[in-house]
Amino acid sequence: MTALPITGMTLFKHGVGYFVRTGRVDGERVDLAFPAEAMNDVLKSLTILDSGGGQVLGVEYPTPQTLEERLEGCTVRLGSETALYDLLVSLRGRRVQILLDQREYVVGQLVGVDRPPKRRPLGEGLVSVLLDSARQVSVTALGRVRGVEILDSRAGDDLRFFLDTSTTQETQHTLTVRLSAGAHDLAVSYVAPAPVWRVAYRLVVEGAEANAGKEGKQGGNRALLLGWGIFDNSLEEDLTDVSLALVAGMPISFVYDLQTPHTPERPVVGEEDRVAAGPVEFRAPAGVRAMKAMRAPEAPAAAEMAFAAAAPMGRAVSADALAQATPLAVSSQDLGELFEYVIQTPISVGRGQSAMAPVVSAWLAARKELLYNGSKLARHPVATLRMSNDTGLTLERGPAVVLDNGAYAGEAVLPFTAAGGELAVPYAVELGARVSEESGARREVAALRITGHYASYDEWDIRWRDYRVNNSTGQPMTVLVEHRRTALYDLFDTADPVEQTPDFLRFAVETPAHGETTLRVSERRLVVRREEIRRLSSAALQGNLKSGLLDAKTYNRLASLLDLWSQIAGHEKRLAEIEKERGKVYTAQEQVRSNMQALSTEGKEGALRAGYVDKLAASEEQLASLATEEKQRQADIERLNREVDAGLAGLT
Repeated sequence: MTALPITGMTLFKHGVGYFVRTGRVDGERVDLAFPAEAMNDVLKSLTILDSGGGQVLGVEYPTPQTLEERLEGCTVRLGSETALYDLLVSLRGRRVQILLDQREYVVGQLVGVDRPPKRRPLGEGLVSVLLDSARQVSVTALGRVRGVEILDSRAGDDLRFFLDTSTTQETQHTLTVRLSAGAHDLAVSYVAPAPVWRVAYRLVVEGAEANAGKEGKQGGNRALLLGWGIFDNSLEEDLTDVSLALVAGMPISFVYDLQTPHTPERPVVGEEDRVAAGPVEFRAPAGVRAMKAMRAPEAPAAAEMAFAAAAPMGRAVSADALAQATPLAVSSQDLGELFEYVIQTPISVGRGQSAMAPVVSAWLAARKELLYNGSKLARHPVATLRMSNDTGLTLERGPAVVLDNGAYAGEAVLPFTAAGGELAVPYAVELGARVSEESGARREVAALRITGHYASYDEWDIRWRDYRVNNSTGQPMTVLVEHRRTALYDLFDTADPVEQTPDFLRFAVETPAHGETTLRVSERRLVVRREEIRRLSSAALQGNLKSGLLDAKTYNRLASLLDLWSQIAGHEKRLAEIEKERGKVYTAQEQVRSNMQALSTEGKEGALRAGYVDKLAASEEQLASLATEEKQRQADIERLNREVDAGLAGLT
């Protein structure tokens, strides 16, 4: 890599870096080594420019292979625990010289190795060798073998290749860039995996007293925001005088396997038998319609990022001394969705080392507030620095240590904040204030409308929550209470919030020293409940009159309607009873007729039969009476329904 050292490096927040290598090369090739896991990203992004007038003819790289693929064709295969046995098995048919115990030698062609029975030592296996000196096979116990000399050169080469390949791990892949003859001024750029850069902030707060009178400043809190970018050199080389840029934001990125050869499967089609076909005729078409060629639309050009340079910033244990002790050498560029910090001073970082570089230093107007959100921290508000991001920079998310008038005050995490955005930095819990919460809900009827057969109630669905702030300190305090917005509900009978966010409303609660203040937040929404008028009770109707939802005239009309419906209900109830009585009469008649069939017309049976006849006559009179009553009640129901309809029409 010494021919093309890294001269530029841009690190992102999603695990990749953009690297630039430049240098002068004499010759027709240059080799670039990359970690195996970086190859897909390198192949996806590699760009080579020759500003010396030469040409880049091509790039070569080895096809990745698994261990099994690399050992394909090797005749020797060894296991991890049976190496000697596996070696002798692999050497079958090859000439060997085997050294046995007691300084004996066996020279010849290896016939094979017999594995011993299960649960027997492997040394009891038998090695068979066809001797060179005679047509005789020598059989020796495997346990007697003390050494093997391979007399077959091919087998010896295979053994050494197997051992070399097994111990080689492809952690690095080399790309060979083919060049035209002569000198070349090359610039090679590519994307490769890289540890994300981090940022750590220091917030040095000065109170109103310390700030008053400085350079014409008005008394008030201000904070020095210092940001340090932290990055790592995970490369296999030192970085010397490298231009560094740190990018905030997250562009889309992914791994696409370009290195591994891929051959898609294709369907296998067998040969089919063909039978000679008879003559086939087609009728000529009446006309020929020309086919129009369909032209595919051109692919859109790739979008390009516009680089708009922003103004360079000035930089950050008095705060003034700290600001002067850490000069900032950073320029910034707004890249649309991204933001880039460019370190103007080249950096040098050794292999395997990490470094810090200042990226932010700015004075910001600050105010201290107490914020309470029970869903984030119960019972106590949090001391918070409120600032506007007037640095002109996009601030990446990162931890921050807060120093207040030179003393450690707490820690926080600064969120990702665009230039001009609001910063809320909670750094300490205020134990001198305690907040308790209580909530409830109720329904209130706002209006009543009569529509047809229904009464429509406009009701307020009300939800309330009390925040009781207790101040145990000797100083008055103001707590900003965050109340989560309730979808579709509106505030009422509540003080206006001093701030609003998409999810929360913030209310200022002023609490005296050693005192307590309660904030009630009430929200409501209007819902409509419909109820059939005939199902209203007299008590409910009187309640609506007393609450002013009904006037006396409407009340009287509705009361009359309820009376009519009550009469209708009485008639309907009696009709149901008539139907039941009629059914009982029919059942009794069937029983009488059944009994009469078994009786004669003479003597005692005749007298009994005559009594049954009288019963049937009486039941018929009862049925006629029920029918008359039924008809009358049905007529009454129709009349009452007409009166109800007239009454309802008078209400609308």
